[in-house]
Amino acid sequence: MFPKSQSFLFSMSKLFHHQQWRGMGAMAKVRLKWVKNKNLDHIIDTETDLKAACILKDAIKRSPTGFLTAKSVADWQKLLGLTVPVLRFLRRYPTLFHEFPHGRYASLPCFKLTETALMLDSQEEIIHQSHEADTVERLCRLLMMMRTRTVSLRSLHSLKFDLGLPDNYEKTLVMRYPDHFCFVKAANGNPCLKLVTWRDEFAFSALQKRNERDAGVAGEDGLYREFKRGQSALTFPMSFPRGYGAQKKVKAWMDEFQKLPYISPYDDASNIDPESDLMEKRAVGVLHELLSLTIHKKTKRNYLRSMRAELNIPHKFTRLFTRYPGIFYLSLKCKTTTVILKEGYRRGKLVEPHPLTRLRDKFYHVMRTGFLYRARGLGMVSKEELLLDKVDDEGPEEEGSEGEEIVEGSELEEDSEDD
Repeated sequence: MFPKSQSFLFSMSKLFHHQQWRGMGAMAKVRLKWVKNKNLDHIIDTETDLKAACILKDAIKRSPTGFLTAKSVADWQKLLGLTVPVLRFLRRYPTLFHEFPHGRYASLPCFKLTETALMLDSQEEIIHQSHEADTVERLCRLLMMMRTRTVSLRSLHSLKFDLGLPDNYEKTLVMRYPDHFCFVKAANGNPCLKLVTWRDEFAFSALQKRNERDAGVAGEDGLYREFKRGQSALTFPMSFPRGYGAQKKVKAWMDEFQKLPYISPYDDASNIDPESDLMEKRAVGVLHELLSLTIHKKTKRNYLRSMRAELNIPHKFTRLFTRYPGIFYLSLKCKTTTVILKEGYRRGKLVEPHPLTRLRDKFYHVMRTGFLYRARGLGMVSKEELLLDKVDDEGPEEEGSEGEEIVEGSELEEDSEDD
């Protein structure tokens, strides 16, 4: 039987009673236009190159020769999510990747890491070591949301950058915690990571933690006391695009949604009507929690699709992102679809940056500095200047605005395939 978390603070009988009178048609559904957010789109723009550079950095580090040839990475463009050839990308960032001719084939370009890149990599290793307990907890919580408490290594590898896992987590992190994780094979033969033992201490969602923290600051307000007694529902933080929040239909819809009981993503939902509004709110909670586990509070839609069945969310789950624009933002930048947890950002910046995201900001600063110097035909910038703690704020911030605008005539294809 699926374990019940200690955070499940109201009886399932109340939930079943609630769903009996609140079916799929109980909540008025409002079709909303997609709203473009320039600040969040800019994040996708910059972090696409950042992620590609980090993957290449790790690949060079893993290479027995300590370098990669242009030929060996020629087919990696789609894998890296780039819109330009990999060779051109590597040459853009001489502060990270040092180009030199192959010892045997002079016309074959090769790339190794610069001293600056190696220094940043060593700082990353220190962060992974000092925050290992946090990484283990996030990995456990991800597995605890799965029906079988397993996830394929292929799906997990896709999420490695978003979850902040070390490059060789299968051989290091996982192997150090045999009482937490083990490797198994799925029915189709695919290798998977499985949770060994349920962890009650981790079965507490980000939304519950936030409400408990806010209640503690406020002296535990009445609403949170009611929730702990099973007499109320936790509400999701919402930040509506300009103009939406004031619309009566939208407000009525969200009020009804927020009044539905909150079901923790770590609790059993097998007995809830899959067509009910309650199950829809539960699915929103699962997606909210998964995005909360990522250090950048975002991930690609396709990465979620590969885990859809295990997460027990609807086949056409993209509509949840478009129906709840106060919670999620769906970006179409860089020829892919990325979903962002809006509460994780304020004015285009992470509200609670993880130490690894701070280091990645520095990594991107080094990339951008090298690109600008190269483009201007200047000499190589010094390592000391590259590693300055001050990172320029280059986002397209607009005073008093979150950079959102309704794009007339734009419709989001709800469940089309990404690349």
